[in-house]
Amino acid sequence: MNLNEQTINLEEYKYLSGIDTPADIKKLSVDELKVLCEEIRDHIIKVVYKTGGHLAPSLGAVEMTVAMHYVFDTPKDKLVWDVGHQAYSHKVLTGRKNSINTIRQYKGISGFCKISESEYDAFGAGHASTSISAAVGLAAARNLKNEKNHVIAIIGDGSFTGGLAYEGLNNISSIGGQFLVILNDNEMSISPNVGAMSNYFTRIVRSPKYIYYKNRIWNSLRYLPAGVRTFRKLGHFMLKPLKKILSPNILFEEFGLRYYGPVDGHNLSELIMIFKNIRNQKYPVILHVKTVKGKGLKKAEKNPTQYHGISPEKSVNIDEIEKDNNHNHPFLEAFGKIACELAEKYPEVIAITAAMKDGTGLIEYAEKFKKRYFDVGIAEGHAVTFAGGLAAEGFRPIVAIYSTFLQRAYDHIIHDITLQNLPVIFALDRAGLVGADGPTHHGNFDISYLNTIPNIIVAAPRNGNEMRDLFYTAIEQKKKAFAIRYPKDSWVEFDSDREGKILEIGSWETIEEGKKIAIISIGTMTNNVIESLPVLQNNGINPSVFHARFIKPFNEDILREIAKNHKYIITIEENSLEGGFGTKIMQFVQNNNLKTHVYSHGIPDKFIEHGSRNVLLRDIGLDAQGIADFVIKSVR
Repeated sequence: MNLNEQTINLEEYKYLSGIDTPADIKKLSVDELKVLCEEIRDHIIKVVYKTGGHLAPSLGAVEMTVAMHYVFDTPKDKLVWDVGHQAYSHKVLTGRKNSINTIRQYKGISGFCKISESEYDAFGAGHASTSISAAVGLAAARNLKNEKNHVIAIIGDGSFTGGLAYEGLNNISSIGGQFLVILNDNEMSISPNVGAMSNYFTRIVRSPKYIYYKNRIWNSLRYLPAGVRTFRKLGHFMLKPLKKILSPNILFEEFGLRYYGPVDGHNLSELIMIFKNIRNQKYPVILHVKTVKGKGLKKAEKNPTQYHGISPEKSVNIDEIEKDNNHNHPFLEAFGKIACELAEKYPEVIAITAAMKDGTGLIEYAEKFKKRYFDVGIAEGHAVTFAGGLAAEGFRPIVAIYSTFLQRAYDHIIHDITLQNLPVIFALDRAGLVGADGPTHHGNFDISYLNTIPNIIVAAPRNGNEMRDLFYTAIEQKKKAFAIRYPKDSWVEFDSDREGKILEIGSWETIEEGKKIAIISIGTMTNNVIESLPVLQNNGINPSVFHARFIKPFNEDILREIAKNHKYIITIEENSLEGGFGTKIMQFVQNNNLKTHVYSHGIPDKFIEHGSRNVLLRDIGLDAQGIADFVIKSVR
């Protein structure tokens, strides 16, 4: 069954069936809108259970979304969602209710906001903490064009751990005019929030004294018989020291925002009233909204981390079934076990993650080695520089970050780690194509951006056992940073009781000895190359196969020997061809005047859309058949 053959029944919903645009919800009463919220929530649950996707975040934002579209005039008024994984109800209300069942599916709609998908998506996202900065830009553009629309940034409390959010806040007051920040506070990122900002929001919620005394003073002054304006000015003066004593929300007001809240994010009537009251205020406002992640689904409310993102109940498209090479254990599980092993043997090992304990496989490590585990929140740049400080004092930090998120810390890698020869270890999960999360999350560029940096070793295992060997090798060498990249894939081989080996840095593995043609592949692409050999042999091609587990540096003598004995070299990588491993090999061959022809195959110079990983690999020719086709075409 393909996406076009899927049907979705909306007739069971009294109000949702008649909603095509936000203009339609403005015709409903508040009581009818409350029913609509439950219908939207039910619709999202049914769809995501079939397709997979971000369930708990979207369930928590339903009433808030309905209230915003009811009060504001979208798409003229601009909604900017941080990350966007909580915006499924926004998609349902903005003309995508009939296609929501294709969300994150191959050729379907995106799981995040996307400018090219809808005029209601004012700005695209996929990484956290960007909404305020983008919205400030939209507000500045509005002012420059002398327009009157509203700009609203919706940001979760987890995203407030990212420094970019504060850079945006710092700029709001200089822009001028209406600006609304909605703080969606559910005390969660993917995992529970950590750090001072999480505690700060908790204090706001638990400290109502300022609001109480402010109202008492203000109301008392109102009843004075004369000189009301004078006394109210005096009231402002009186409230300043009171605010500093009693109000933990002073931070936002120092940034130039009027703070309101916290308010119940599931009280639709109250939300509508508040949005109407602050809609036309001509100054920046932050509205603190308390929501429950997973609202309406009891098991998601109790376990919001588990239900943050769920896998499909069954495949929506038979062509998209994820192959797992008869294994069900992802690399992140192997990494989690290896990290615990290393911590047992090396007391100097520290694990660091940026709000991704579950996603990087560090749950067991965090429980066993509490004092040597740090979750720094959504702050990748800080994670890297923090690791540098630890390394400078003799510790061996392992920074576990998705490849796509490490891009955000590029300057920190150069300036704070490699320039100072600090031996930080980077565990780059989700390297290559990640599947349904799509172009914002594909780790297509890490080989390219790390290749340009001095004083760093870059490696890629093809199975779990080699992953262990590379981490042990990284720990034992103490002179350089060491990056180990691995995909969102299952391992081919991992023995729990096997001892880790120390590998020669720069060494490659010979998989197959053949004639005339040499295929040099990276990481798990080597497994696809091995799978392609029967097709190649049936076409009269018997290549040599080399696994380049070390991408930087590699033993140059190896490549010279390969070039000497083979007419063709084919490189295979799950990374952008631009600046990737193949480019490096071509440059070396050319600079050393080696007499061989080099052809490189990898991810093309474009953003790859979402879909299951195996389908995307097939589409760009990095599955076994595609590799065989590329080799045959290159040498004939």
